[in-house]
Amino acid sequence: MRRAFKFLFWALKVFLKILILLIIVIALAGWWGLKKVGVKEPKLFGVTYSARNAEDFGMSRTSVFTEILDDLKVRHIRLPVYWTEVEKENDKYDFSEIDWQLREAEKRGAEIILAVGRKLPRWPECFVPEWVSAKKDRNFEETELFDYIETTVERYKNNPALKIWQVENEPFLPFGRECSLFGDKVLEREIAIVKKIDGAHPVLITDSGELSFWVRAAKRSDIFGTTMYREIWNEYLGFFTYPLPPQFFRAKLALTELFAGKRPAIVSELQAEPWQKKQSYELSPEDTLSVFDLNQFKDHIIYAKNSGFDEFYLWGVEWWYWLKINGHPEIWNEAKNLF
Repeated sequence: MRRAFKFLFWALKVFLKILILLIIVIALAGWWGLKKVGVKEPKLFGVTYSARNAEDFGMSRTSVFTEILDDLKVRHIRLPVYWTEVEKENDKYDFSEIDWQLREAEKRGAEIILAVGRKLPRWPECFVPEWVSAKKDRNFEETELFDYIETTVERYKNNPALKIWQVENEPFLPFGRECSLFGDKVLEREIAIVKKIDGAHPVLITDSGELSFWVRAAKRSDIFGTTMYREIWNEYLGFFTYPLPPQFFRAKLALTELFAGKRPAIVSELQAEPWQKKQSYELSPEDTLSVFDLNQFKDHIIYAKNSGFDEFYLWGVEWWYWLKINGHPEIWNEAKNLF
């Protein structure tokens, strides 16, 4: 009974959010003619790369990154600086992997978005070291979080490959395992730390493309980033396709600009991999391709171009490479046309 009530409450919230956004966006689309944006050739495509996700697939963290640079020839990459990996013990930092990634990027003229914070790309969303979480002390966690961000920004503020700082990932979206939100004040403190140390690089703040209103994130950003998902899996509904036209995102941005002002906006996470009940690395290549294949990859790129944005960071490059080395190179090869 409780589960049924929980489902109905969740479904109602999601339905109302989407309905309200659709009504507003459709009205704006008609008013400003935004539905006529049409296909627009983006200025750039990039990827998000998570070394820990590559390792989850059983692959070499360094080899996959090198292939992304040299075979795909990607020149715009978003890299998470996982707190759990760079500070496994209090005040004992190990940035060797990030150092190496930035050196390799610089050699090839690639530009990097470095993401810092406790909530970063990839499951389980929140990455808090055990020595912090074991304390179960919110004030202690915040203090140590600020220290890790300060140390990271000090280290990389002058790195030639650095293009943008991202602070937290979708900080206003309640999603993830044991991943409670810390709220506006903590986020603002994190942003202030980054800007105080490095005033030369802009700060990216991201939000859910489908489930958030964007204003809270956008008004705190130098650059705003949205996700763009089409097919997802949910424990209540199973597989679900968002009934949203691509123009929804451009019109939603226009609405956001009314309240938060104009600023550069990018798609920081464009779905280019399957979303299933299990993680893709827990399944066979064939099982994942039954949910998201080459045709869907192409469709998502066309959909993105119709949204009117200029920059897209694709989500799923580790999966493409895993498919490639397991006899399914089609998506990897198709992606080469983007970079």
